[in-house]
Amino acid sequence: MADLGKLLQVSMHRRHVTAQALAQRTGIRTPRIRAFVEDGADGPVHPTEQELAELADALGLPLREVLQAARDTVPALA
Repeated sequence: MADLGKLLQVSMHRRHVTAQALAQRTGIRTPRIRAFVEDGADGPVHPTEQELAELADALGLPLREVLQAARDTVPALA
């Protein structure tokens, strides 16, 4: 399974959507979306479940796939 950043990059490219356009559709600030695309879910900016749901809806992706991609990039706690 691809990590969140890769999943967002591919989906945005496929739909010809920029981070700014995605921000307008979702209400999520553009810098946050860029951080998710560049760093995935394990970067300094962590997406909330609501943000992940909004991104999935805006990009036409199954929520389960987006949540799984976000989980795959976050290291497990000891």
